[in-house]
Formats: sequence, structure tokens, C-alpha cells
Amino acid sequence: MKPVVALVGRTNVGKSTLFNRLTKSRDAIVADVPGLTRDRHYGDARVGAREIIVVDTGGFEPEKPTGIVAAMAQQTRQAVAEADAVVFVVDARAGLSAQDHDIARYLRECGKRVHLAVNKAEGMTESARLAEFHELGIGEPHPVSAAHGQGIRSLMDAVLDDLPPVDEADEGEPAADAPIRLAVAGRPNVGKSTLINAWLGEERLVAYDQPGTTRDAIRVPLERGGRRFELVDTAGLRRKGRVFEAVEKFSVVKTLQAIADAHVVVLLLDATQGVGDQDAHIAGYVAEAGRAAVVAVNKWDAVDAYQREQLERSIEQRLAFLKFAPRLHISALKRQGLAPLWKAIGAAYASATAKLPTPVLTRVLHEAVEHQAPKRAGATRPKLRYAHQGGMNPPIVVIHGNSLDHVTDAYKRYLEGRFREHFKLVGTPLRIELRSSRNPFVDRGT
Repeated sequence: MKPVVALVGRTNVGKSTLFNRLTKSRDAIVADVPGLTRDRHYGDARVGAREIIVVDTGGFEPEKPTGIVAAMAQQTRQAVAEADAVVFVVDARAGLSAQDHDIARYLRECGKRVHLAVNKAEGMTESARLAEFHELGIGEPHPVSAAHGQGIRSLMDAVLDDLPPVDEADEGEPAADAPIRLAVAGRPNVGKSTLINAWLGEERLVAYDQPGTTRDAIRVPLERGGRRFELVDTAGLRRKGRVFEAVEKFSVVKTLQAIADAHVVVLLLDATQGVGDQDAHIAGYVAEAGRAAVVAVNKWDAVDAYQREQLERSIEQRLAFLKFAPRLHISALKRQGLAPLWKAIGAAYASATAKLPTPVLTRVLHEAVEHQAPKRAGATRPKLRYAHQGGMNPPIVVIHGNSLDHVTDAYKRYLEGRFREHFKLVGTPLRIELRSSRNPFVDRGT
């Protein structure tokens, strides 16, 4: 499971800039205005081979805040509570403040793993001004510059060294006796708990016609067809403007972790509501996580022929990046369409964990190139020599050759289609990695 790292500090110390640097995005708004970030913000980051979830927070005032500052403080407390490690960000230029001492005191009382990042420390690595931050009692200060990317790697290496190692058993194909982790994700009130209850044949989970009934990721064991499953009912992810209660905020990171930790994700849509922005957001996270997926359109019996046609068109347009996922129409309440859904889940899992032999991959690659060669790039044409499997869940095909930097995205999609067709892969993303061989004569003198 991905560890969670929370960024905490007073206003305008550069937490959002550090967040954007770690996630390689511009998701967090950055400006020289104190208090711009008021809500918690989640993003994926990779440090070396390790993947983490980063949480950006607003300016923190732990001592008797009022108004909007009190709400921001509550969000930060929740971020600290759900985090595996905390990065306490301070400002090297402004120096220590009384508020920094208040935050440090709060973090020490929480008993969390805390690392001190002294931001805006360009050219101050050996400066005596860094010594004053030892007063906080947090530990060794790490001078960084989030804006320029200086010192970030050493900071994050220290953070990750302090976390438990990744359980390798959680990656790739589970052991024969291990359960298949199956997550049900979607917007609030689309029928996730009702679907799991229908699978179980009992009212195991609270299902109620009110958005947000489920507040955490609930895990339920199930055995079907001689195979053990672990069903995960996730809390519905809402649009940011519609999340008010702190307890629902606490559910977001659990949902993201459940999706990332699953072998197969069932993305549940509501036929009566259509495909919304939040459906596309959840689908995007499933695709980015590389999870096998099945799209289940619930409450299909509650819409007429015209609404069904419009819905199908909307799914084609808004969830185009999830086209590898089979689409099924069900009614969880009436228990209709559940058998085909299970069949699709089994096929998606089998595809995600399929073993692709190197000789067969290489033969399919050569047949694809013979049918359609990659475009020339100047005087050279990419040469694709052989392929092998680089991982599973999702399957990764590594192609070796020469001048592969010039292979276009369109040609990679063509190769992906050929591999999918030959191995009959459904319900799982397939990733193509290109590795060019080094020319031994390039650096040789004449």
C-alpha cells in the first residue's frame, strides 16, 4: 500500500510548490499570497522506485484558530492523522516564528515521523542561519528549494528511509492462496454497497439513499468458484466543493489507497445520473494506477431507450482512456447482470496477471513490424529487435532495438493493439516500454 506523506507548515512557506515538485504537476495553485491553499489536496509521487501519496495542506495555526483558519486547522489535523510521515515546511528567509514553535509542539505530541524541510534555502546549505531551526526539536533541518528543486531528493530519501519497506508480495500476481483484491469505486450513492450486498446475499454493508453513507474503505471476504476475494467498498469520492465533513475528508486517502492496492477495480456508474466530472476523475486515477478495470452501469433498468443511447455516447467520449475496460449493464438492487459482471472481472484479472512468453512476444512484434513499419526519422528508421515481459498487473512489454526514441505514440498504440489481439487481453491497461541499445562505436575515437 502506498505510504502517505503530509506537507504541513504555516502560510506561504512553499508547501504547494513542494507538492507540485513532488507530483510533477501544477495541480496546487501557487502564488505569493498567504493562505491560498485552504483545502487538502492529494497527489501521486514517485521517489526512485517508491510510489507515495502526497497531501498538501493549508496554513496551520494549531493554537485556538477561529473562522476559516479553524476549518483549515481541522483539515491539517486530519492530514497528520492519516499520514505515515509528515514533512514540516518552514521558511529559511523569514526565519523562525512563534507559529513554527506551536506547530512543532503539536507534531511532537502527535508522535508521528516528522522531517523538517527548510524551504527557500537557495545557496544557504552551509549557512549558520540554518542552525536556529534546531530549536524546534524536530530533528536535522533539510535545506531545500522547492522552486528550484534543490535538496528535494535527499529530503525524500530521508522520509522514505524512515518508513517500513514495501511488501513485495503486494506487487504483481498474488500467491495462489492469496485473495484477489476487488475494489468497487464510484461517486456517492451510485450503489456500491448495494452491489456488494447483492454479491454476498446479505445486508452486510449499510446501504441508504443518501450520498456519503460509507465513510471508509470496508473490506469483506468472499469465496466464489473456489477462488477467494477481498471485496473493498470505497467511500464515494465527491467534488472538492461538495465535501464538508472532516470524516469524509478522512475517507479520500483510504479510497485512493484501496484503488492503488486492488488487483481489479469495478467502476460503478449511475445510469440515471449520466457520466459526470467525478466519474472521469475516478476513472483517470484507476488508469494512472494501472489497475485492471470493469465499468458497470448500475440502475440500467431505470432509464429508457433514449437515455441509454445518450449514456453510451457519453461514456465513449468522457471515458475514452478507459476503453480497454469491458462495459456491463446491471441492476444491483434487482440482482440483474451480476453473472456476466463476475465473468468480466475474472477475465480482467486473468489478463492483468497473464504471463507473456518472450518468443511469442518477439514473433508478434516482428509480424507487426512486417505489416506496418515505424516511420523514418530523418535518415534512420527505428529497428525493433525483440520483446519480453517486464512486469504484470498491469502487463508491461519491454521492446529492445535501435533508435527507438523516434517511435511515435501512434505506433506504440498500434503495437499495443497487436499484442492485445494476440493474447486476448481485456480489462487491463498494457504498457509499452522502449529501450534503445547503445551503439558501441559512438564514443570511439577515429
